[in-house]
Amino acid sequence: MKSSDFRELKVWQKAMDLTVEIYSIVKLLPQEETYALSGQMRRAAISIPSNIAEGQGRDTLKEFIRFLSVARGSLRELSTQLEICERVDYLEQSRTVKSKELMEEIDKMLNALSKSLLPF
Repeated sequence: MKSSDFRELKVWQKAMDLTVEIYSIVKLLPQEETYALSGQMRRAAISIPSNIAEGQGRDTLKEFIRFLSVARGSLRELSTQLEICERVDYLEQSRTVKSKELMEEIDKMLNALSKSLLPF
């Protein structure tokens, strides 16, 4: 796919904002979670804009759609991890509101972008 730069995609920009937000949140987690939940959350967050960018750089729309699907999977993984943080009382729900709002918006944007790329 040889269209515009992936940095121009609003969904990529929002995913980058989410990644920055997650990096600030994981600093609040207990030290013993550094190599467990914190690391998993950072990797999932990084995966979202990374897969959008990689997919946009692929040669076919089918490949782009597949990478958008992988990004959605990482988004859901991150959502689960945030919920775990709340359930084990590592984070107050008030601290995760911004991330959850971004995730909801990104999810809708990924779905809309995927649908817009379908040939029918």
